[in-house]
Formats: sequence, C-alpha cells, structure tokens
Amino acid sequence: MMELGPLRQFLVVARLEHLSRAAEELRIAQPSLSRTIARLESELGAPLFDRSGRLRLNDAGRLFRDHVERSLGELDAGRRAVAEAAGGGRGTVRLASETFLTLTGPLAAYKRAHPSVEVELHWSPAEDMARRLRAQDVDLCVASQSIHAEGLESVRLFDEAVGVGVPLDHPLAGRTSVRVDELVGQHFVAAREGHWQRRLLDRIFAALDHTPKIVCEVDELGAIAELIGAGLGIGLVPAFARRNATRVPGVWIAVDSPDCRRTVNLHWSAGSHLSTAARLMRATITGWDWAAGRSRDERG
Repeated sequence: MMELGPLRQFLVVARLEHLSRAAEELRIAQPSLSRTIARLESELGAPLFDRSGRLRLNDAGRLFRDHVERSLGELDAGRRAVAEAAGGGRGTVRLASETFLTLTGPLAAYKRAHPSVEVELHWSPAEDMARRLRAQDVDLCVASQSIHAEGLESVRLFDEAVGVGVPLDHPLAGRTSVRVDELVGQHFVAAREGHWQRRLLDRIFAALDHTPKIVCEVDELGAIAELIGAGLGIGLVPAFARRNATRVPGVWIAVDSPDCRRTVNLHWSAGSHLSTAARLMRATITGWDWAAGRSRDERG
C-alpha cells in the first residue's frame, strides 16, 4: 500500500519538473527525494519521468498524477467535511483568482455576513485552475479567461470592455476611442505572460501581425495602473477599474475592437463536495451586482 507522503512529494516534482526546486519546496534533501521517486517507479513498474536532458513528466506520469490528485483531493475533502461537522458547519473556503481587486466588494460582504468562516485566498494563473479544482486544492476559482476542462461547472459573473489607460499628458489623452493599429509602437506596461491582460494584449496585436512593445512587466493590475499614472507607459485596463476607489489619475480610452473585452467566470469542480462555507461564498459572488458594487439583495 502506497504511503501518502511519497505521493504528495511526487505531485510537487510533477508540478515543478525539477528535483532540486521540489526538494527545496518540500524542505528535504534532494537525494532522499530522488530515492522516493525511484521507489514509486519501481512499485508501479514504469518510469514516471523522462530524464533525457531536463526532467519531464511522461504519459505514465501524467496518468498517475491525475489519479493521485483526485485521490488525495478526496481524502483532504473528507478531512475538511469532518472538521466542518465538528465545528458546527463553519469551516473554511479557499478561493483562487488571477486578481483580487475585482473581488474586494463581495469578499468584504462575505466576511461581514460570516465572520467566523476562515477565508483562504490563493493567487493562481488560469492554466492551473482546472488542476487545482480537480485536486480539491481550492474550492472556487474566478478567471478572466476561458478554462477549457472537463468536470468543471461555471457561471458567468460579468462581461465588460477593456480599454487603454494613458497618463493625463499623453498625446492620446484627449481621445474617446482608439484603434488597435494606433497603439502599435506605444510603450506598454503589461502583466506577465499567462495573465489574462497579457494574453488579451498579445492576441489583439497578433491579429494585426504585430507584437506589443512592452517596457515593464508586473504581476498585479493595481501596479499597472500606478505605473501608467506615473507616466511610464500605457496599458490595458478593464472598465471595472474605473469604478475602483483606488484608481490613479489618468485617462481611460475605449478600444475600437470587439475583441478587446474580458468575461469573468466563477468555476468549481462538478464532482467535489462543496463545504457550507464554499457554497455561501459561491452564493455571495454570483449574487453580487457588479455594476452597482453591492449584493442584489440589498435595497436602497
């Protein structure tokens, strides 16, 4: 019978595809981790990684990883269910998102309504969300780009235009709209690769056979707005940010392209048991009036 520790260690190696970094994250010696992986492969009767050059998860490894993620996810879900029952139904909710600026309103409302629930927030790129949901590493995910994976359920939260933010003294600052071809050659402050904002920027430029000129890459949309306001460049900014209390001085200009939009969705695993805390969080997020910035149940 396989022990849980080696299986959890295997998942870290499978995710990083790098023994030394996995050993560092797990805080164990690399030779010990190598022996653990070798014993797993011996027990299974097949190699899990290709070792020609860089360590790579092979087909057998991917198959085993998927089963291990589901198995350990179910075990962890069982533990949380018992903890929830023992704690009178309070529990914990784990929410992953590419950015939490959009979610500050519903998160604050949730904490006011359910102060005893522990809320865990996890930053996650969209490409990792399906795996994390299937493994029950998180309960809910909010993504500003499509997640194509089986076994997920989702609901659209809102769809909005994405414009371009420019400093007040920028030559485009007096415009109400701009074409994508007029942005070619401009200096962009952009998110790192994989973020929805960066993928959108690359996509609308690729449609014109161009590449955006990026002068600064950052991890969070709030930092993008700050750098635009400081005059370092221009950048894509969702319409939602115009209503954010923390927005910086600058001008938001509509982009004359039907593709310059984002659709924000809430996702969860169809086969997993959502805790009471997670179901309440799902209800809070789906019941939020994004235009008004309040719950649809609120009056006044």
